Amino acid sequence: MTTGSTGAVTQIPTDVVGVAHDLAPVLAERASKFDEGDRFVADNYVLLKEAGLVQAGVPLELGGGGAGIAELCEMLRIMAQSCGSTALAFAMHTHQVAIPAWRWRHQNVAAVEPLLKRVATEKIILLSSGGSDWIGGSGKAEKVEGGYRITARKVFTSGAIAGDILMTGAIHCADDGTEKVIHFGVPMRAPEVTVMDNWRTLGMRGTGSNDVVIDKLFVPDASVAFSRAAGHWHPVFQIIATIAFPLIYSVYLGIAESARDIAVEIARKKPASETALNLAGRMETALRAAQLAHRAMIEEAERNAPSAESVNEVMVGRSLVASHGLEVVELAMELAGGASFYRDRGLERRFRDMQGARFHPLQAGPQAHYAGAMALGLPVDAIF
Repeated sequence: MTTGSTGAVTQIPTDVVGVAHDLAPVLAERASKFDEGDRFVADNYVLLKEAGLVQAGVPLELGGGGAGIAELCEMLRIMAQSCGSTALAFAMHTHQVAIPAWRWRHQNVAAVEPLLKRVATEKIILLSSGGSDWIGGSGKAEKVEGGYRITARKVFTSGAIAGDILMTGAIHCADDGTEKVIHFGVPMRAPEVTVMDNWRTLGMRGTGSNDVVIDKLFVPDASVAFSRAAGHWHPVFQIIATIAFPLIYSVYLGIAESARDIAVEIARKKPASETALNLAGRMETALRAAQLAHRAMIEEAERNAPSAESVNEVMVGRSLVASHGLEVVELAMELAGGASFYRDRGLERRFRDMQGARFHPLQAGPQAHYAGAMALGLPVDAIF
């Protein structure tokens, strides 16, 4: 148990999948209002905190729920069937917890303990700028006495207004012209940090993925978690890619599954036809392909051996979940017919939300290059 800021005792669930099932009807009921109003799913975050899901991925020994990758993926998949925006925004927090939890358990990295304990006791929300920064990095880190002065604009920061710490980095240019990326946490309440109000998008409208502007924030040397060469894979990023993407793409799998269910419900009320049978069969086949690919992603993460090879396997799975998931929602729209065009059926929202699967790294081009280089025995260090 933990005690929240209000003094209420929160039971940390051990069955995070069961909790997600319990919350699903409420998330489904609220989803359309967040989508239609371009509103961040703040009310749902209150539910997730009260249910103990914020600390679900923190090891039991550190006061959390002890959920593993497979359980967290299933939790997010179930949530996504009801509200893609809630699931995707929360996936960003979830993977930022799962990564230090993995490092604590498998690499004995004691430095991550304070952060994990804060998540468990204070239920702080972690944010990610990984998709916008990625291997290349972004922003400027100016070396000053005792640390760095950071100036940056971090885009696609899901759940920004609800976040407590942004896990991010910035590029420092040394006197010899070499560039390195330093990584650190940004306190979101700092006066140098501003959350923009610019998230107006095709889909995932409730994620609140606004830009975060950092204006000359001082980061002490002691707060830099690690540094790396800009534009090159680092072992920590191999861990990040291997663990984070099964979690993120469980959201898109859940969206595809719910689109399939809506389309089937609509189609069953109509007379069967050869066309409908063909569309339904192709949709089922595409969905099964996405499910199998996602299962392979989880299995790769559970091998607990992050490497260039595990990145390749996970990113192949990421591309397969994306391409087959997109195929599912397209076929679902066609199978449902004109009814799918109405917002109140929820299918067009799934169609729009699924488009987000295109944009997370490694996107289709870099992923193909990475896989091709691996197959041919060529370097992948700078492919991202």
